[in-house]
Amino acid sequence: MSNDRVDIVSGPVRYPATPFVALVAIMLVPVVALTALLTWSDGQADEHEAALAATPGGVTAPGVSPAAAAPELTTSLLSYRRMPSEMATVGDDNRLADVMDELAFYIDERSCLSVSVDGRPVTAHNADVAVIPASVHKLLVAAVATEVLGADRVFTTSVAASPVVDGRIDGDLYLVGGGDPLLVTNDYPIADDTYPEFNTTSLDGLADAVVAAGVTTIGGSVLGDGSRYDDEFFIPSWGAGVAGVDAGPYDALVVNDARALGRYGRQRDPNDAAAREFVRLLRDRGVVVGGGWSTGAADPSLPVLASIESQPLSAVLAEMLTTSDNDTAEMLLKEIGFNDAGIGTVAAGLDVVDRNLRAWGIPMDGVRLVDASGLSTDNRVTCAALLAVLRRVEGGPVAAGLPVAGRTGTLADQFVGTAMDGRLTAKTGTLSNPPADLDPPAVKSLAGYLDAADGSIIEFVMILNAPDISNPDLYGLYWSALGDRLASYPNGPDPSTVGPR
Repeated sequence: MSNDRVDIVSGPVRYPATPFVALVAIMLVPVVALTALLTWSDGQADEHEAALAATPGGVTAPGVSPAAAAPELTTSLLSYRRMPSEMATVGDDNRLADVMDELAFYIDERSCLSVSVDGRPVTAHNADVAVIPASVHKLLVAAVATEVLGADRVFTTSVAASPVVDGRIDGDLYLVGGGDPLLVTNDYPIADDTYPEFNTTSLDGLADAVVAAGVTTIGGSVLGDGSRYDDEFFIPSWGAGVAGVDAGPYDALVVNDARALGRYGRQRDPNDAAAREFVRLLRDRGVVVGGGWSTGAADPSLPVLASIESQPLSAVLAEMLTTSDNDTAEMLLKEIGFNDAGIGTVAAGLDVVDRNLRAWGIPMDGVRLVDASGLSTDNRVTCAALLAVLRRVEGGPVAAGLPVAGRTGTLADQFVGTAMDGRLTAKTGTLSNPPADLDPPAVKSLAGYLDAADGSIIEFVMILNAPDISNPDLYGLYWSALGDRLASYPNGPDPSTVGPR
């Protein structure tokens, strides 16, 4: 039997009163303090009102700040007037959206327009419709190249050969391409091109280095080696009249865009053309080349005799974007693939571009990547995807490399004398695709930035797919209307007019 005793007591249970009293006392402390504070503040207010009443003409009394003498604000704490800057921004954005909608009325279902300000979406028309982009397509490759290769990346072109003995190389000398798309000879007339290359690498410097290494005679041939990339010199889906004219042939070794001094047009094999040019430079410097020139892959164990480096990738991108250099774009795509998978192919490069765009959260529905230059009409891009890429690269080397309206590259003769002159920077795109009445349609595109008057950055993409839209008389109307509307920002109320009252 348990020794524990349980006493059962009938009636209500009574608890000691001390804890309850203490709790009430604790609760009364802030009440008393608040009452004292209110009494003190009322007294201060009475003194302030008396001071103002004793000051004729509204002049602030000694010891009273001007702020204290200002009229009392009547705007509610919950009013939008308490956020004047935000109100002004909303007004500016809405007005820009309204005038852009006027332009969008004239854009058909095969074209698109998207605009944002400092990353804030303003307007979008057919933003998710997949359209043919033309050369604004280069923005995708430029963005990924910067990410995976790095803005400081350089491209090295080298010379490999057996050791020099008494000034002589027994056997062949290999000119080994490292993917530099801007190799030129000093005397080739690139200034005659519509958009001359800049930020170039002089092949003459490599010829000088060979001479400086003591070479006077090459017993064999000079062989051009572009084996870093595969031997697909053109994109199969390019339209008639593009290959060998607007782009290609290109490989890991290309000089003067596969052209040779004294010969007409682009040569059939860029490696052979580069070797021909290098032999000419060596002979001009007194080096005897016994076997002429050809192509071939160097043994990796062969010693490197000399090398030259390109300017950094940021400078290469500036050239590509400013002049819309198709060969540079295609070579960068293969370099991206080589960097990732050790194989310089279009397929390997496109895989890297696609993976990175998706990893960045770029909307890829409807996007189809076929080449790097945008010359293929099989490419498809959306305005939404391009606008997202523009936002990502804003402030970096890609944005810095764009042509400037009225000043440089493919925009040098556009927007001259307008509010866009010197302010708008954008990648252009053009595909003619005759005959105009048949598909695929012609393309005219513009994607980039405008520095607004208030310091904001407007991001915009307009891609037009329509018959004969590459005709300046047609696309010029759209570009002019776009520029006028972008220039109207900001056009809302000044923050000072919508502040608290």
